[in-house]
Amino acid sequence: MAFWKNPNWFDDNKRKEQLDDHIRATGKARFGIREYDEKKKADAVRVHFERVAPKYDFMNSLLSFGIQHAWKRSAVRMLGVKKGDRVLDVCGGTGDLAMLAARRTGPTGQVTIYDINYAMIAAGRHKIDPYAKYSQIGYVQGDAERIAFPDNSFDCAMVGFGIRNLTHLRQGFSEMVRVLKPGGRFLCLEFSRPTNPLFCALYDFYSFNVMPALGQLLVGSAESYACLPETIRMFPLPDELADMLTGLGLRDVHWKSMTNGISVAHVGMK
Repeated sequence: MAFWKNPNWFDDNKRKEQLDDHIRATGKARFGIREYDEKKKADAVRVHFERVAPKYDFMNSLLSFGIQHAWKRSAVRMLGVKKGDRVLDVCGGTGDLAMLAARRTGPTGQVTIYDINYAMIAAGRHKIDPYAKYSQIGYVQGDAERIAFPDNSFDCAMVGFGIRNLTHLRQGFSEMVRVLKPGGRFLCLEFSRPTNPLFCALYDFYSFNVMPALGQLLVGSAESYACLPETIRMFPLPDELADMLTGLGLRDVHWKSMTNGISVAHVGMK
């Protein structure tokens, strides 16, 4: 069976059902294997991340065999952060991307971790607060679908492995574009579908069998790590996402696939 027909991966129509228009029309939104009323999905996401926050960094490194750190370094290089830039890290969580960006902005810049979940922000502060080299990093607890900053506020806006959990994906991207200055630079780093059929089959086995088992063993929740592979398989494929971002006002949108397409970084300019 060709990997694009694998039942674990949503087809074109099913992926479209995860987008804003369909969700608003039906009043239903999925988070992984479960479907919720549109207005209740955010609470489900909050509960999930409060549960996994204490071991979030450890589990991400374990489950990715440490490769996630290379993905993040490569993506921030693509973003082209400069000294003195103001950078917004949407769904910034425990701050890995923010730390990489802060090394590039220097002390004259400013990096804001923006996340709706206080537990996730708190789980990363031990990596940031004690160190003077990260003194330009600040924190704001807020909703990525209604970013609490004025239009044209930031030189760079980035999101890594978080935006697929929003109820209204297009709305979240639209807000990121809104707060960018004209000429500002955009980055989305997300999971995607492997390009090699054999590798994809192995990835599916790992995602739906090994990850939940490790989640149960180390976090006490198999479901928390069963829902995440589902959210990945609902997310737009790279060309679909590029079209969406272009339609929202970004130009020169292009992407880089990493590790056989498991991770994809999209960049563009307002």
